[in-house]
Amino acid sequence: MTHASKLDDTDRRLINHLHGGFPLCAQPYAEVGLQLGLSEQDVIGRLDRLLHDGWLTRFGPLFQIEAAGGQFILAALSAPEDRFEEVTQIVNAQTEVAHNYKREHELNMWFVVGAETPTQAQAVCERIEALTGLTVWAFPKEREFFVELRLPA
Repeated sequence: MTHASKLDDTDRRLINHLHGGFPLCAQPYAEVGLQLGLSEQDVIGRLDRLLHDGWLTRFGPLFQIEAAGGQFILAALSAPEDRFEEVTQIVNAQTEVAHNYKREHELNMWFVVGAETPTQAQAVCERIEALTGLTVWAFPKEREFFVELRLPA
């Protein structure tokens, strides 16, 4: 992947500082800025640029959706190679699909469905089946593990 910008030392400090924590207060970006000697606007601007340029793919909270009554499902399907892009577009067009990965396996497309209820999550899988004509294999989360991965910038 090529990036439109380069990471500087301040970008690295910001990324490393935000790994595993973000202040819960009225002005969290100002608080982060204070901790790093930056302005609130500099923190926001740097995060916007890092997202836009592909250094970060996501910046936001992770929720335990089941605690709110929802459900995450890891799902897979076997997309014929000549239809892979078409199927990818259909799967990714579903607002409940969070991630989509190509794998070297009979089940070559894996994706995550997140919905407000288990019924809605199942309905998304059924909708994808109807739109693609392909069987969706759904693997709802049975047990949660917390594995924190920190890679220094």
